[in-house]
Amino acid sequence: MRNKDNGKGKIIVICGPTGIGKTGFAVKLTRQFNGQVVSADSMQIYRQLDIGTAKPTQEEQALAPHHMIDIIEPDMDYDANKFSKEGRSKIDQLLEKNILSFVVGGTGFYIKALLQGLFKPVKANLEVRAQLKRELENKGVNALHDRLKKCDPKAALALHPNDTYRVARALEIYLVSGQPITKMQKLHGFDENYYQALKIGLQMDREFLYKRINQRVDQMIEDGFLDEVKTLLQKGYKKDLKSMQSIGYRHLIAFIDKRLSWEEAITTLKRDTRRYAKRQLTWFKADKEIIWLSPSETTKAAEMINQFTASNT
Repeated sequence: MRNKDNGKGKIIVICGPTGIGKTGFAVKLTRQFNGQVVSADSMQIYRQLDIGTAKPTQEEQALAPHHMIDIIEPDMDYDANKFSKEGRSKIDQLLEKNILSFVVGGTGFYIKALLQGLFKPVKANLEVRAQLKRELENKGVNALHDRLKKCDPKAALALHPNDTYRVARALEIYLVSGQPITKMQKLHGFDENYYQALKIGLQMDREFLYKRINQRVDQMIEDGFLDEVKTLLQKGYKKDLKSMQSIGYRHLIAFIDKRLSWEEAITTLKRDTRRYAKRQLTWFKADKEIIWLSPSETTKAAEMINQFTASNT
């Protein structure tokens, strides 16, 4: 399914904040168009992290084939650069079979990397990385985040202090290259379009979204999220892993370690998830190509997709 004028493959992007119902929306449309889902979620890539990442259920995966989930173990390294390469490889395979790809997820940076490429990454500097790790251990997460605020305030605004992996990486890039990661991204321009994409964003009333998020956290707990975290720790996965420091996992680890009460852990988890949803919306709202729909507007979305795939432009 390619544009006859420029030869670029056509894909559908379905994005939006956490908890809004992207999976159900996408599965319905994917089945209607005999397509397949290419997940763009930076946490669903991890095997064994199921409940806390709201991974598509086995039933949903049976209804619509999913790719780019359950691809690495919780202690393996992965980033947007790897995702962009592997995700494009999967989309290209589907294009060769004339299968429509639905790129579905809330990790805006992954979607942008997939569609438009990445700036040339700065090579890891083990000495600087070790120095930052010592600083994290001695001074804590807030001190590291405060340091990032001084050299790259835009990156600090986009990153939660507890996202220690990305905070440290942004600092590492600045210390090694002398330039903020946000400036390097801007200079790159993300100007190469690998595909022709119809971008659909899901939105709803903010207060209703926040209510859905709170309810979903309660459902995750009821489904056994705490046991999932305990099992991962029992298997030897370290608490400071990138995967284990993500939203939800770090909160329940803080409860297990008795740094937070149960009520504090759940309240903070809900709050941080709501804040994450707000940051996701800010990211996606900056993309003027996104057409915004409510999660109930699948019929309208189907009409748009029909028109998009039938067009030669």
